[in-house]
This record gives sequence, C-alpha cells and structure tokens, in this order.
Amino acid sequence: MSVSDIAPARAVRRRPGPWSVGAVAIALVVIAPILAVLGIALFPKENIWPHLISTTLPRYLRNTAILMFGVGAISAAVGTGAAWLVARYDFPGRRALEWLLLLPLAIPAYVGAYALVDFLEYAGPVQTALREMFGWQSARDYWFPEIRSMGAAILVLSAAMFPYVYLLARNAFREQSGASDEVAQSLGAGAFGRFRRVGLPLARPAIAAGVAIVMMETVNDFGTVDYFAVQTLTTGIFSVWLSANNAGGAAQIATVVLTLVILLVALEKTSRRKMKFFNLSTRHRPVTRQPLTGWRAALATLACAFPFAIGFVLPAGVILSHALDNTQVWVDQALWRAGLNTLMVGGIAALVTVAAGVFLVYGVRLSGHRLPRLLLPVTTIGYAAPGAVLGVGILIPLAALDNAVADGILALTGVDIGLVLTGSAFALILAYSVRFFAIAQGAADAAMGRVSPNLALAARSLGRSQGQTLTAVYYPLMRASMASALLLVFVDCVKELPATLLLRPFNFDTLATRVHEQASLENIGDAAPAAILVIAVGLTAVGLLARANR
Repeated sequence: MSVSDIAPARAVRRRPGPWSVGAVAIALVVIAPILAVLGIALFPKENIWPHLISTTLPRYLRNTAILMFGVGAISAAVGTGAAWLVARYDFPGRRALEWLLLLPLAIPAYVGAYALVDFLEYAGPVQTALREMFGWQSARDYWFPEIRSMGAAILVLSAAMFPYVYLLARNAFREQSGASDEVAQSLGAGAFGRFRRVGLPLARPAIAAGVAIVMMETVNDFGTVDYFAVQTLTTGIFSVWLSANNAGGAAQIATVVLTLVILLVALEKTSRRKMKFFNLSTRHRPVTRQPLTGWRAALATLACAFPFAIGFVLPAGVILSHALDNTQVWVDQALWRAGLNTLMVGGIAALVTVAAGVFLVYGVRLSGHRLPRLLLPVTTIGYAAPGAVLGVGILIPLAALDNAVADGILALTGVDIGLVLTGSAFALILAYSVRFFAIAQGAADAAMGRVSPNLALAARSLGRSQGQTLTAVYYPLMRASMASALLLVFVDCVKELPATLLLRPFNFDTLATRVHEQASLENIGDAAPAAILVIAVGLTAVGLLARANR
C-alpha cells in the first residue's frame, strides 16, 4: 500500500462528523451577538464616542460603579452574616429562616422597586400614618427621605440579590470542618474571632463568586434604575438607541458594559484561584451548631428575619394587596394575552436552549477536534452579558438580514413577505436562548459527566448509533437534571426585562413588560396581577433550588 492510499484514509478520519459540526454551529450562534456588538462598536455608521466621553458616559460609569459596589457590599454583608448565623448557631426560627432567606430570589428587583415606592411615597401607608399621628398637614411640615434615588435603588437591588451570596456562603460554612473551629476556640478565639480568622477566609471564594453574580445582575438591571431615574450604562443603551436613534453609540456603551462584566468574571476567577483550601483529614466532621439563648437568640432571629421581610414580605404584601383590591384586572384580556405570550416564548426558548445545550455537550464529547472543546466554555458568556447588550447584538444584524431576505424575495417573486425574523418572536426567543444558555449547558455537562462511559460503549457495541445512544442511554439518566434546567431557563425568561423591551414585536407584551409599563404609568393596581404571576413562577424555581441544596 502506498503513502497516497493511506493519506485519504487519514483525511476521512479527521473529517468532522455531524455532531461536531452541529456543536460548533450552536457555539457560534451563542457567541455571535457578542461579536456583533464589538463589530458595530468598532465600525459605527456615526461615531459619537467623543461626544459620549465628553457628556454622558462619565455619569453613566459613575452611577453604575456606585450601584455595583453599593449593592455588592450590602449583599456580601447581609448574605454572609445570615449564612454564618444559620450554619453555626441554633436559635428560634432558624430552620424556617434557613429556607425563607431564599425567597427574595422570587421577587424581580423591578417589582420590589414599585412596591417600595408605593409603600413609602407621600400617599402611601407610612407617610399617611405619620401625618395622622403627628397632625402634619402637608409635605412641608416634615422631612422624609427621597424615595426615587440612588440609595433606594441600592436598597431594592440588595434586598433582591443578597440570596446569591447567602446560598453560596451557607454551603461553604456548612462544609467546613468542625476541627478547625475547635482549634481556634481552644486558642482563645471568641465567636467573632473564629468568624474573622477561620470561617471567613475559608468561605471567601464562595462569597466572591456570589458577589460577582450580584454585581453582574446589578449591571443588567433596567427596570429598577429606570423607575428610580438613576442613569446607568444600561439605561444609556436605551436612551442612545431608542431616543437618539444611534445604534453605533448604543453598541459602544454596550461594549463598556461587556468590559465591566468580563472584568468581574476575571476578578472572581482570580480570587478563587488564589484562595484554595483542602480538607486533609480522612474523617471530616461537620461543625456543631451552638445554641443561643436570651437576647443573643432574639438578635440572631431578628438579623435573619429583617432581610427576609424587606426582600420578600414587603414587596409581596404590597403587590398582593393591590392585586386583591383590583380584581377586575384579573379578567382583563390584555393580562392573559401577556401571560400566553410569556408561556409561548418562555416555553419555546427553554426547550430550544436545553436541546441545544445537550447537543453541544454531547457533540463536544464525541468530537476529537480542538475547536468544539475550545468553544464550549466561551458559550457561557451569554449569561454574564446583560440583556440590553444582547439586544443590540441580536436586533441590528438580524434586522439587516431580515430586510435583505425580504428585498430579495420581493425582487424575485414580487411578494412582500415583510420582516419575518424581527417582526415575530424569533429574535426574542433567540435572545433568551443565548442569555440563559449557560444554565442548560452546565446542567447537561454535569448530568452527562455522571453517566459511566462504559454504558455508552456497551450501547455502541450492540450496534446503536450515536443518536440512539443519546436517547436510549443518556436521556433516561439525565431526565431529572434536564427537567430542572427547563424550569430554571423558563423562569429566567419570564423575569427578563431589558432584552424583552428591546426585541419584542410591535404590540407584543409579556408579563414582565406589562408590569413595567403599568408601573411606569404609576398604575400599580393594573401591574399587580401580572407581578403576582411572575412572583408565583419565581417561587417555583426557588422551591426547586431549595430542594437541590438540602
């Protein structure tokens, strides 16, 4: 056999198969919006970068930085403190509060903002009660803090997001060894000393990861800062694109947002790499909770109950009272159209995202090529990218493609099909899939990693194809994890606001956009039923999260 006969055989073996090609295609679709944002920012039709730098960009950056670090600091303090208390001490209500502290995750921050303003505004119950109690006649008779302000925005966002830090810190504190705690106690360290010198350093990587998530979600927020009139980079994208009609300028601001997010991710990974601790004992013994009595027990209960009350009880109570007072809104056809739209786009996006995640992970495992393996971790960037950034990266190139296809068909057939991609919910579903692809990909990778390779080899030896092996071997063992991923992606789609506002078709409302629009018109009563439905969906996800972290 000659060398020329061997070469084609090697070429055939190196030729990528359909699973490898499909995996690369999915990865490129997920990454494409980010690349589009960078391309539009680098080559805008009208370069307003000098104008942005000299006018609004410094204010956007300053407000975003204040918001990020303020929310990050409060969330770190509240989440870490509550996690330490429930993990290390026993006090009245601890068992209930351990799970109740997760419930603020069910309240979107923008819903919390509407509830806080309604509760504290001039006509709200707090100021009304103060005027009746002290006999004040008008706002000139007393001083009350400004509600729609930077401070209020930090408070609302912190109340909604501290559970990210709390969940990761609680798990880290629970996994620590009781031996280290006992050694510190034998050396004379008090309760605060053990927390500062032992517990906190060991949990620092988990806390840093939680704070990074909080800061990224803060950058992504639009509903809260828009309602409180705080100009951030995200509101700047909306202003420059929709008000000034400058897509290039919006892409340039989006690039700044993306840079901030990448820096946060890099800092989080760096902090975790530099702080590694290992349990060298073969007999790991968990920490024994110390019982608290008297005023210490009451203080611990109050410290854990207060953030739960601010983050869940207050907004849920205010919204529920309005929903019960405005029962006629529940039969409004617009509400149920928004609900059906939410169910449709969220359900389709969840199915597409999970199916694509499974295909990508399975394709990478089957592929012997480097490119799919290199692209796999990059596909998680969509989850870190704010919805407004993805909106810029999806709508502009998709609109150009849509117009080109429509013009081409019109020239060939004389039939005007209109805008098929951007005129329908396609762009919205694509944005959801890209934004939350990391959830599906992570769940598929973890679930597939728990399946023994011997089972797949046995199926292949029995003549099953690669696709049959996926459906007959992997799917039954991954079904529970994929169901959880479907639910989590769907819930995030329901709550997503910035991308929905930018990409929804004309006269197409979801529950999130209905809440935002009605509340922006100061009509909390009409916004309340939709907000209740969003909260109910969020509670389902929190229940699943609590079950997974028992």
